[in-house]
Amino acid sequence: MFELDVRSRKPIYEQLMDKLKELIITEVLKENERLPSVRTLAQQLTINPNTIQKAFRQLEMEGFIYTLPGKGSFVSPANRVRDTAKEQKLKAELAKIVSEALYLGIDVEEIYQIIEQTRAGIRGDHHD
Repeated sequence: MFELDVRSRKPIYEQLMDKLKELIITEVLKENERLPSVRTLAQQLTINPNTIQKAFRQLEMEGFIYTLPGKGSFVSPANRVRDTAKEQKLKAELAKIVSEALYLGIDVEEIYQIIEQTRAGIRGDHHD
């Protein structure tokens, strides 16, 4: 499914969360799709099951996945992921990045192009 960098300074559970979020956002993992079990992922990635459990718990708190007792963890429908506090934080960070890019002389059209390329990547469009 993916690999983790054990030499990275970023904690393993955060790397796992980032990878799973990426797979969910890019719709590689579909809405209501069952995630591999904690035990299966622990064996595949050779990491402690508690680390995977911690990542799953955090993803559930952020609304990316949901758990059905006795059945496993599943990808949440996209509309359940909405988190207004996080949206505000991301918008503030984006405004800061755009301001810095403009200050450094990056053209507005180039910024739009980066946004379009990112959006196309999420939708799976490929324009080469």
